[in-house]
Amino acid sequence: MLIGAHESVAGGVSQAFARAEAHGAHCLQLFTKTARAWKAPPLTEEEQRLFLREARRSGLPTQAHGSYLVNLATEDTALRKRSIDCVKDELSRCERLGVPSLIIHPGAHKDEQLGLQLICEALDEVHSQTQKYSAKICLETTAGQGNCLGWRFDHLASILEQVEAPDRLGVCLDTCHLFAAGYDISTRRGYEDVMEDFQSTVGLHKVRCIHLNDSKKGLGCRVDRHQEIGLGTLGLEPFRALVGDPRFEHVPAVLETPYPERYGNAIALLKSLAPG
Repeated sequence: MLIGAHESVAGGVSQAFARAEAHGAHCLQLFTKTARAWKAPPLTEEEQRLFLREARRSGLPTQAHGSYLVNLATEDTALRKRSIDCVKDELSRCERLGVPSLIIHPGAHKDEQLGLQLICEALDEVHSQTQKYSAKICLETTAGQGNCLGWRFDHLASILEQVEAPDRLGVCLDTCHLFAAGYDISTRRGYEDVMEDFQSTVGLHKVRCIHLNDSKKGLGCRVDRHQEIGLGTLGLEPFRALVGDPRFEHVPAVLETPYPERYGNAIALLKSLAPG
C-alpha cells in the first residue's frame, strides 16, 4: 500500500508535493480547485507546467478529491447542472495535470432508487463529454449521513451496472465511512468478511484509492466524523489489516484526519503496522 495524506495546495497545486515529502508520504491527495465554492480561477499553463515538473521530480502518485457541493442525485435543475459542470471541470483539471482519479461522493436523495438512477444519468452525461479522457471518477463509500447514497455496497454495484461506461468508474474505500455505515472492520475477522462482501458485490479490482480515517462515532452510526488513527472507535486493527493486505499493495491510501500538522506521525505509525 502506498501511504500518504491529503495535502494543502496553498500557493498553487504544485506546492502539495513538497508538503507530502515533508510528511514522509508515498502518495498524496489534493483539491484541484476550492472544494467549497462553485467557481475557481482556471488552471494556468504555468501552474500545469510546475505541477507536472514536481510530479516527475518527486515520483509521488496523486489523486484528487472533488467539490463537496456536488450532488449528482439532485432533482433541482440548477443544482444538477452546476454539479455536472463542476465534475466535468474537475475531471478536465485532472486530465491536464495527469492525475488519474477524481474522487466524488455519489450524491444524496430521499428516494434511493430514483437517486441512483439520477446519479447514473449524470455520470453518463459527464462521460459523454469527456470521452477521450484517461482520468477516471472514483465513487467514494459514504457514511450514509442524511440522505447520502453510496453507504451500501449494493448502491455502488447498482451504479456500475447501470452506467454506460462502467470501465471509467472506480471506487474509493473510506475506513471511517465503512464503519459508520455498519461494516464492522474493527477486527481481523470483520475486516476479511467486509472485503469478501465487497468482492462479491462490487469487486476489489474496482478499488483505485483508499481513505485512511479512524471514526469518532460508533459502528452503524451513519455519522461522518473522522478521528486520528488509533484514537477513535476503529482502533489500529483495521489499519494493520489494510497496510498488510497484498490485494492493495499498489493502491494509494491517504489520511484525511483532523490535524494535518500530525500527518508525519500518522504516516510513520501506519508504516510501522506493515508486515516486516
